Amino acid sequence: MIFFGGRKKVDTKKFGPQRGVKLQPLDTIDGFKVRPGYYNRDGAAAAPNGVSFTIHSSGATSCTLLLFRPREKEPYARLKFPEAYHIGNTYSMLVFDLKIEELEYAFQLDGPYDKEKGLLFDKNNILLDPYARAVTGQKEWGDRPESDAGFVYHARVVENNFDWGNVRQLELPMEDLVIYELHVRGYTKDESSGVSAKGTYEGLRQKIPYLKDLGINAVELMPVFEFDEMESARVVDGEQLYNYWGYNTVCFFAPNTSYSSVVEHNHEGEELKRLIYELKENGIEVILDVVFNHTAEGNEDGPCFSFKGIDNNIYYILTPGGHYYNFSGCGNVLNCNHPITRRFIIDCLRFWVTEYRVDGFRFDLASILSRDWNGAPMAEPPILHEIACDAILGKVKLIAEAWDAGGLYQVGNFPAFSRWSEWNGRYRDDMRRFLKGDAGMAGTAVTRITGSNDMYDPATRGADASVNFLTCHDGFTLYDLYSYNVKHNEKNGWNNTDGDNNGNSWNCGAEGATDDPQIEQLRRRMVKNAFATLMCSRGPAMFYAGDEFCNTQFGNNNAYCQDNIISWLDWNRLEEYREIHDFFRYMIAFRKQYAILRKSTRPVSCGIPEISIHNGYPWNNRTDYNSRLIGVMYAGRDEADTRDDIVFYGMNAYWEPVNMQLPELPGGMRWKMCVNTFIDYEDGQDLNRFMDLEHNSNLRIPPRTVIILKAEQ
Repeated sequence: MIFFGGRKKVDTKKFGPQRGVKLQPLDTIDGFKVRPGYYNRDGAAAAPNGVSFTIHSSGATSCTLLLFRPREKEPYARLKFPEAYHIGNTYSMLVFDLKIEELEYAFQLDGPYDKEKGLLFDKNNILLDPYARAVTGQKEWGDRPESDAGFVYHARVVENNFDWGNVRQLELPMEDLVIYELHVRGYTKDESSGVSAKGTYEGLRQKIPYLKDLGINAVELMPVFEFDEMESARVVDGEQLYNYWGYNTVCFFAPNTSYSSVVEHNHEGEELKRLIYELKENGIEVILDVVFNHTAEGNEDGPCFSFKGIDNNIYYILTPGGHYYNFSGCGNVLNCNHPITRRFIIDCLRFWVTEYRVDGFRFDLASILSRDWNGAPMAEPPILHEIACDAILGKVKLIAEAWDAGGLYQVGNFPAFSRWSEWNGRYRDDMRRFLKGDAGMAGTAVTRITGSNDMYDPATRGADASVNFLTCHDGFTLYDLYSYNVKHNEKNGWNNTDGDNNGNSWNCGAEGATDDPQIEQLRRRMVKNAFATLMCSRGPAMFYAGDEFCNTQFGNNNAYCQDNIISWLDWNRLEEYREIHDFFRYMIAFRKQYAILRKSTRPVSCGIPEISIHNGYPWNNRTDYNSRLIGVMYAGRDEADTRDDIVFYGMNAYWEPVNMQLPELPGGMRWKMCVNTFIDYEDGQDLNRFMDLEHNSNLRIPPRTVIILKAEQ
């Protein structure tokens, strides 16, 4: 010791490393030099002279690190963590002189085994790091034989050297979004896609010019976290079926490597990052569909490859006898409001925002995130509050699928904390019924179109709580919605018992494909009616990829297992249905042009109210059971504009022509027709010549037709 003025000064040469000097080994285990690792860096973190491995477990009594050579099943090293490397519930060890390109790793945890208490520790189980940045084992889609009983997941160390430059989050207003939901593989897998890297992130990147031309400003990617497409894989009528959609997460921090067009050894995720980078460069935000409600480990009969072997009784909601609650319909339920699971979820979301620069998340079966440790709904779930208030997540979009498979339906009542939006399932169901002509739906339709204020009070939920949609991955495509009365899921192998039985669809007179030109013409008009209505509805809008060219799933409304043309987009239909595509593009541009369609703006100078209802004749906001004609007028002035915008949306859901008396316009203004879905769409056409308008007020609307007018001088 060295003394100064009666105080001791520590001799750093003896008691700790000096500044600028690399960390030195303290111990040797089976020939490997080691020392305590980076306790605050979860998973595997590359160091200048080694790799730090960190894992948490509340119940384990010991932990062993397994090191593998690439693609080998047996480890070449088993390094048991010294007790001195165990702080609290965290094991951390830095192993020197490892070459990450020659390395895969996993863990083994020992501890008590008691199924009734939910304790499943087994020192022989090989466990995947929950924080792994890359997962090995399935380098190609579906390449793992179903009979491979010895298959286990390993993790790989990833070098993160992707240069984002000065790219920034776009932070588009939520209510301005036109969201395009798509499946990365299915979007370009078919030969008709014309890309060079079919079914991959790169293939999607090559479609960015198409997306930009279409006009959407956000893509919502169905699950891209590493998942097991071989879970429940089977053959039905000679067709190989997979868990194609990807709602069975294996690892929450790792991108699905089977979606990469090239091998990214130790650089996993770079192709996805390039895709996100270029989408942002083209003004398109990226929203990830995330599945924090369950994992691929399933129930009691499922595998134990990660959370089950780490802290089963913490990560999952269990019954008093140690069984798994199944509010997800997929075998297990994550215990999202336990402090440890909460931390994991927040860490994961932060990771995808900072490392992949995503702009938002759509939470699958989000009502599960509102359940407590016993599965009961909570009024103010801690995890939802933490996500809403987190500093890193402060401006990302948060979209809840506000229901679960356990019967908890929270649409309109999801715990929002002034941050959460919701898939408005009631918009989908109510508008589908009105659009196909069901009686008694006109008044409800007006409420849905104008923002669903009966469910989302603007004073507390703002203008962006309701994500309006008519189609998504789960259900009929928009074309099939008007081609089938009932689902046709026979190819799924469950005797057509799976999928929604209440799709509110209508086949327009023939079930499925038809050569009848009148039925086909009506189907096209119904598709245009639906999309025009969606684009004229207050709140963010979402539609399913391929709807813009009438993609079909041949009546399958639950295509979760179909890795074939049932789920893949058939781009040949883009030419066949070019008129529909061009109409979609026009309506997206029209919505962007008039802010009053999306949100509240400044009042107009002429005193017309922001929203007024004209059901058949001016200022009539009443409907009865037989009403099928509605009119909604928006009026306002955008902050960036000096003009008064007045737009009128009218819908005749009846099967005969109906007269609509238009409201009188102020100061010499007159109505100009912008949309008439009864007429085939052509870019730049003058629709006024088709407008049967008497005295500038009495308009005859054809059967099952949407008309949109704007006021002009």
